[in-house]
Amino acid sequence: MNVRLLLLAILLCTSCSTGRVVYYNCNVEQTLPHDVSSYTQGLFFHEGELYESTGQYGESTMRRVDLASGEALQRVDFDQAYFAEGSCILNGKLYMLTWMEGVCFVMDPATFEVTGQFPNRHQGWGLTTDGTDLIMSDGSSKLFYMDPATFAEKKSVTVTLNGHPVPYLNELEYIKGKVWANVYGKDQIVIIEPKSGVVEGVLDCRMLQTTFRHTNRTDVLNGIAYNPDTKEIYLTGKYWPSMFRITYTERDK
Repeated sequence: MNVRLLLLAILLCTSCSTGRVVYYNCNVEQTLPHDVSSYTQGLFFHEGELYESTGQYGESTMRRVDLASGEALQRVDFDQAYFAEGSCILNGKLYMLTWMEGVCFVMDPATFEVTGQFPNRHQGWGLTTDGTDLIMSDGSSKLFYMDPATFAEKKSVTVTLNGHPVPYLNELEYIKGKVWANVYGKDQIVIIEPKSGVVEGVLDCRMLQTTFRHTNRTDVLNGIAYNPDTKEIYLTGKYWPSMFRITYTERDK
């Protein structure tokens, strides 16, 4: 290789891997009730309404939730053969992943009636949309862009933080042109540039679990919902008794 080209390649690689990552503190603005029996997998707003999919075999549901009380206004239970995962609405259709069953359900968002299904060759973890594609995680460091008409994989990107892959990407939310992702087992959310997969920000959520009493069922942080009408962000976790409306402020690493 030409020496100049080699030096340029090294420079570009170094530049990409050392881009500044912004670290944020999580600030609780409001604490709301959350159904402690909900093993939260998907959480999102659509036309001002809050939707939640919950997992576990024999406990999996799709719900429309009253934000103020945490109670389900509408609910459908799934057969115990299915472990529900991430969900979102796009083009008037509600999509819900299953974990290892190889199925993505398509539902009517008004009635929760299952109107179809697609095969999924990946594990199903998180699901969101950029308004064009479905964006899915499978527990790895990859984001998969899926065609909503066929659920065919259009492309994938590897998510990296300081040049290193970020595994265990879980629940996803698309917020102001970025993909926010829970990292399974960690009290942090990574903020991802969706085309490159580069993590541009990290939100420290450790303080959330200090605000409520734990039980032997209390599980990990999981659940990010952005209300585009109010510009508000809500977070919760699996079997958590609380949901939090949060803001975030930059801090030193």
